[in-house]
Amino acid sequence: MPEILIHQPKQESRQLKETVGFLKNMIRIPSLSGQEDGPAQLITDILHDKGVTGVHRLKNNVWAYNKHFDESKPTLLLNSHLDTVPPNKGYTRDPYSPELTDGKLYGLGSNDAGGSVACLLYTFLDFYAVKNLKFNLAFAATAEEEVSGKNGIELIIPELKNLSCAIVGEPTEMEMAIAEKGLLVIDCETKGISGHAARDHGTNAIYLALEDIQWIRSCEFQRTSSTLGKVKMSVTTIDAGKQHNMIPDRCGYTIDIRVTDEYTHEEIISLLQKNLHAEIRPRSLRIRPSSISPEHPIVVAGKKEGIKLFASATTSDQALIPFPSVKIGPGSSLRSHTSDEFIYLEDLRKGLEVYHKLLKNILL
Repeated sequence: MPEILIHQPKQESRQLKETVGFLKNMIRIPSLSGQEDGPAQLITDILHDKGVTGVHRLKNNVWAYNKHFDESKPTLLLNSHLDTVPPNKGYTRDPYSPELTDGKLYGLGSNDAGGSVACLLYTFLDFYAVKNLKFNLAFAATAEEEVSGKNGIELIIPELKNLSCAIVGEPTEMEMAIAEKGLLVIDCETKGISGHAARDHGTNAIYLALEDIQWIRSCEFQRTSSTLGKVKMSVTTIDAGKQHNMIPDRCGYTIDIRVTDEYTHEEIISLLQKNLHAEIRPRSLRIRPSSISPEHPIVVAGKKEGIKLFASATTSDQALIPFPSVKIGPGSSLRSHTSDEFIYLEDLRKGLEVYHKLLKNILL
C-alpha cells in the first residue's frame, strides 16, 4: 500500500500544497462552457507527469483508470466539471488571477467546481497504484456542465468501462447529496389579437400570460417525495409588446421546474397543457431527478464517517449519469456564480481528508 494512504501530517501538507497549486493554475485558464481545452490539457499533463498510463481524451473531457484495472470488477467514477459560468459585472478582482488572502483562494471557478476537480484528482492519484481494490477507480474531468451540454459527461459515459456508481464533485461543504431534483425548462407563448390600446378591441396576450402565471404560482402538486419534497415551479423570464399604444398579440415566458422522483417530465408537461393558455415547448427532457439506495456502499461509507446526508434542490451532472451516484465536494453552493468567487483552504483540506476516508472505506 502506498505510504501516502497513511496520510501523515507532512504528507497531507504536501498534498494540500499540490492541490492548491493545481487549482491556481486552473483559475488562470479561462474555461467557459465549450471552451475547456486549456484545463483539460492541464489535467492531461499532470496525469502523465504523475505516471498515470492510458489517459484518455474526447473533445474537452479527460479520464483515466487506476493502474491495476480489473475487467471483472465494477468501476467507481470520480467526476467533476471543468467549465465555469462567465464572470459577472460585480467582480472587483481579476477573475483569472488567483489570489490567496486570509485563508481564501479567490478566482473564477475556485468554488464551483475547481475545488472538487482538484481534490478528486489528487485523491485519485492517492489510490492509483493500490492493488486489490474492491472497485476499479476512474477519474473524469468533464465539460459543459454549466449549460447541460451534450459534449460533457453524457458524451463519454459510453466510452467508460464497467461503470457501476459515481461520486460527483460539487460544492456541498462535504455533505453528501443522496438525491437530486431534476430540471425541466419550459418556453411558453400566449397568443392574443393585436389592437389599438385606446379602443376596446383585441385580446391582450400579456393578460392571458398573467392568468397562466397566477395558476403556476398557486399550483400545488399532490405527491410529495420522501427525499426531495415538492415539485417547485417558478416563472423566470417574460417578454411581450413592442410599443405603448398597441395591445400585444404574443407574450413569451419561461418556467423553471425542479422535478422530484414522484413525477415524470411527461406528467408535468401534460398537466401544463391542460391548464395553461400558452403553447409550451420543453427545452429538454434530459435532466431527470436522481437518487441512490441508503444501503449502497458509498452511502454506507458516508454514514460510517459521520458525513451528513441530504437531498439537493440544485442540479448537476448527476442527472445525466444513468447509474447510482452521490454529490459531495468542498466549498459552498452559496458561493457558486457569485462575484469574487473563492474557496477556503480549509475547504480543500477537508475535501482531501473526507474523499480519502470515503474511498478507503469503499475500496479497501
